[in-house]
Amino acid sequence: MTNEKFCYNDVLEAHRRIRDYVVETPLEESFYLGTDRRRYFFKLESFQRVKSFKIRGALNKMLSLSEEERSKGVATVSSGNHGSAVSYGASLLGIKKAIVIVPENTPQSKIDRIGYFGGEVVKLGRDYDEAHNLGNLYIEKNGMTYIDAYYDDPKIYGGQGTIAIEILKQNPNIDTIVVPIGGGGLITGVAVAAKAIKPNVKVVGVQTEACPAMIKSYEDDTFYSDYPSEKSLCDALIGGIGALSYEMAINYVDDFLSVSEETIGKAVSFMAKQEKYIVEAGSCTTVAAIMEQGDRIGGKEIALVLSGGNIDGELLKDLICRYP
Repeated sequence: MTNEKFCYNDVLEAHRRIRDYVVETPLEESFYLGTDRRRYFFKLESFQRVKSFKIRGALNKMLSLSEEERSKGVATVSSGNHGSAVSYGASLLGIKKAIVIVPENTPQSKIDRIGYFGGEVVKLGRDYDEAHNLGNLYIEKNGMTYIDAYYDDPKIYGGQGTIAIEILKQNPNIDTIVVPIGGGGLITGVAVAAKAIKPNVKVVGVQTEACPAMIKSYEDDTFYSDYPSEKSLCDALIGGIGALSYEMAINYVDDFLSVSEETIGKAVSFMAKQEKYIVEAGSCTTVAAIMEQGDRIGGKEIALVLSGGNIDGELLKDLICRYP
């Protein structure tokens, strides 16, 4: 593990860079999930300005750029939380040009959010894969600096890992951390940092059954940079995983599990109606994991990372009605 591309020092450097720009989000104890044996705490990344943890990695990357790189402008490919984070981060740092490339079928609400934070939206490709391929060509042609979402940039992983520093400072008794898995930057960053701070802490990663890309990558001994998915509530968790995450997560994460779409929907409703937090479906995989497999996860004081709160209003309404 000593020759790896990404390490705890990357997280410490990220923490130093971004701490004046991001919210140290609350770690709040659940009113309803706890038992006589276990206490659960929500790490509320939905309280960031962009309502997502993605701002941590994006800002860390942009703060590390040279003046020349900043002057060329920054760009990324994302129709979701990462695109908004890059847009907001650029405006915060005075980077005058920020391009977010999205597929042609991206909902207007997502385009509006990116624009609200100051980014310029460019539509390319029929779907995300095509947008990614065309977007990379566009970024290279225009000489802009690419802000990776999750693939293999240690600056991105370092920013995401700062969540672990905060959790274990806010409650040093935390013995288990449960984290959603999409591309893998968040789980890898958190796991590397958490194990460095507290080696005996247990780290559990959770995916939706609709797209268990990381679980299948390790089961099949195959790196799935793309992965076919069923229809899912968890748009932020759909697709393949990053190369750096595939290489490293297996060495730091104690358990990987998947949860059903049905339970994820129930978890979204539960969080809104009982706990009074608006949390997107992908983030609620951690709550769903406690509902389905609490004994497997174990622990006495457990942190559940709620990675974002950007849920479509109509979907939220539907899930609250479906799961009263």
